Amino acid sequence: MAHTPTTDVLIVGAGPVGLSAAAELVRRGVSCRLVDRLPARLPYAKAVGIQPRTLEIWDRMGLARTVMEAAVPLHGQLLYVNGSELARIELALPPEVPYRFAALPQYETERILEEHLNALGTVIERGTELLSFTQDSGGVTSLLRTASGGEEELRTRYLIGCDGAHSTVRKGLGLSYEGGAFAEEYMLADVVTDLDLPDGYGLRSLHQAADGSTDDVLVCVPLPGKGRYRMSMVVPPELSAAGQPAGGAVAGDGVEHGLEGGGRVPELSHIQAVVDRLAPSPATVSGMRWSSVFRISHRIVDRYSEGRVFVAGDAAHIHPPTGAQGMNTGIQDACNLAWKLALVLRESAGPALLTTYDAERRPVGEEVVGRTVRHATQGMQSDPDDPRTLMLREAQLLVGYQDGPLAGSPSGPAGAPQPGGRAPDCTGLTLPLAAYPSRLLDVLRGRAEHVVLLYGADGAALAEATEQARAAGRALTRSGTDGGATGPQIVAVLAREAAAGGSAALPVPGYRDADGEFARLYGADGPTGFLVRPDGYLGARFPLADTAAALTGYLASLSAASA
Repeated sequence: MAHTPTTDVLIVGAGPVGLSAAAELVRRGVSCRLVDRLPARLPYAKAVGIQPRTLEIWDRMGLARTVMEAAVPLHGQLLYVNGSELARIELALPPEVPYRFAALPQYETERILEEHLNALGTVIERGTELLSFTQDSGGVTSLLRTASGGEEELRTRYLIGCDGAHSTVRKGLGLSYEGGAFAEEYMLADVVTDLDLPDGYGLRSLHQAADGSTDDVLVCVPLPGKGRYRMSMVVPPELSAAGQPAGGAVAGDGVEHGLEGGGRVPELSHIQAVVDRLAPSPATVSGMRWSSVFRISHRIVDRYSEGRVFVAGDAAHIHPPTGAQGMNTGIQDACNLAWKLALVLRESAGPALLTTYDAERRPVGEEVVGRTVRHATQGMQSDPDDPRTLMLREAQLLVGYQDGPLAGSPSGPAGAPQPGGRAPDCTGLTLPLAAYPSRLLDVLRGRAEHVVLLYGADGAALAEATEQARAAGRALTRSGTDGGATGPQIVAVLAREAAAGGSAALPVPGYRDADGEFARLYGADGPTGFLVRPDGYLGARFPLADTAAALTGYLASLSAASA
């Protein structure tokens, strides 16, 4: 007979995805153990792109400011072909989007997330490796090899594999990992250069043969630090893996690193030779922190979970680094899974809710793999969408679950945000005691649960809807209390035309939509309620008068899910 679980969740792999999963679970009161086989954080600038959607997620966790103080902005990219500037791509987003594109080395991302997790009282158990696991109806039994070399049997309720493309968890589940690898090999290096580029701009410089084919490439992405860039380029013949024994390890964004030995580690001279050929003007490279040879892979699992065991990030999907989608997609995997696991562990939702993790996230993974492979092989010009849509998709602001099992029926005017879609940010929300306006992200920050936004001009109607929302929250928590720390949190948004002082009589925080931007961006053409999920997506949209029925129905769907 299996032992009683001593910990709620074991997370294997302490990269950005595993750290995000642990942080999101711990702040919701879930006990976790986070293990990683490596004895220390790797000092490699592998995944460096931070998408605006990820910054929104980190804002709600209280991390966005820390990240922005460490990162550098990405304003755009200069495209050169055969020494001539062909285009200047601007990474422009609509003004209502709160964050822009950024670059931060993966080791810095991991440091920030680890310090955040430590402040929550959880540490990484380094030098600890998952050897095997079994699961049954009551939990998961894992066999660990600890840093001391001994073995430990651990019983948990759930197991999450965030352990990369060679995932022990994925292999233990027997999941397929279909895909392939590009034949081309590349070098990657973290260097300092005096390359003359505008601040915040990257470089893509190509050499094209007479037939139009590309036979040489240099890509530079700015990093924090004066003149520091991550450079990638075609590998020279002397560093090629052709004819050498197979080996290596796959890292984030589908980057499959070769053996860092036997003469295969690029030296500064290899990088300088490419810069001499392809840089728009003479430049010198120095201060190399790290280099590697890699190939690009693309793979995805046939399912993201089996019973009580889940995979996320590179353990579930890898793809070309085009557009910096990999790490960001994995972090969103973790956030999607964490809030659902927390509700199930608190018995505020039925176990079938966990099946929606695969139903919502695997289609996203499939789309990202397909799109990045297409962009890597055919260029971004292969995308038929207009530039605005293309940029929103690269920023991961168009990711949604409108066709998922939790979306419910659309409502409201055409073009308005719908259940399953991203809850947009807005500005101009005011409080009587504040001499400055707030963003909706300010209102949501730190709130780990569902948030009910009740919009209208009539204080009495908003107060009545508040009582209905509280009653629905009591049903969710099954505690007989007033929702407590685990029920939906309620905020009123008063229409611009609401009577002065109307928020004073409300039993919940009341923000005035002083500029009418909330009403415009949410398509609120009358008294309307919105349920925002813990991961920042709309769970429900309803007329204010139907608050009780709408929330009760949505919360009941969490208990039933797809059961």
